[in-house]
Amino acid sequence: MTITFALLFGALIGVLLGLLGGGGSILAVPALVYAVGLDMRQAIPVSLLVIGIASAVGAAPKVRAGHVQWRLAGVFAAAGIPATFAGAALGSHLSQSVLLISFAAVMVLAGVRMLTDDGPTGTACEIHDGGIDWRRCAPRSIPAGVVVGFLTGLLGVGGGFLIIPALVLMLGVEMSVAIGTSLLIIVANSAAGFLSHLQGLSIDWAVVGAFAATATVASLIAGYLGTRMDTDRLQRWFAYLVFAVAAFVLVDTIWLQ
Repeated sequence: MTITFALLFGALIGVLLGLLGGGGSILAVPALVYAVGLDMRQAIPVSLLVIGIASAVGAAPKVRAGHVQWRLAGVFAAAGIPATFAGAALGSHLSQSVLLISFAAVMVLAGVRMLTDDGPTGTACEIHDGGIDWRRCAPRSIPAGVVVGFLTGLLGVGGGFLIIPALVLMLGVEMSVAIGTSLLIIVANSAAGFLSHLQGLSIDWAVVGAFAATATVASLIAGYLGTRMDTDRLQRWFAYLVFAVAAFVLVDTIWLQ
């Protein structure tokens, strides 16, 4: 039964990843905890592994198309990877209840972002003929990389729901480049987060394989079909789903335990 749930919810997460990009991964940890039956300390690294694999697969065509800002991805990764280990270290001292409540708070933040992603666009890291002006870009991109990395290590989120708005709205990166760059950043942070949680961890690799395989295949199919769908409306409904799952996590953690 555990494998069945891993297959079903892996496919669901994959569809959301394919249709919505990195933001769909916000449901991976709740799915692993409440549907597959893992505890939070197992769910976080498994989520990071699945997100990392799916993001690597999604990044490949972006790299081939040249829709990646490698130096900016490197800055985010360089700032985020140490923060990922710091987040994992802090998380090891927190109870599962605290982690779940924190995760629900991040889910609410993600849902709000999905509903209010229209706004003025920054210009700090715009690409001009001479490239990026790093004197303007670095002071804004480095703190953003630290925040994303820390949440990745602490809660097992890929961070796509934060990275893309940071790149587009704060730093002024073109959307097509922001998506490819975000996927590379997610791969780097997820790999670091997975490694930071490995010590003393017992993993059911059959469950991981089932979840990762269906998530990856479903994300590829959904990514192809998603070009024909109204993704704005889908994102709004997904935001409402995120709010509902966050409410369930809070009720289950605070009142039912």
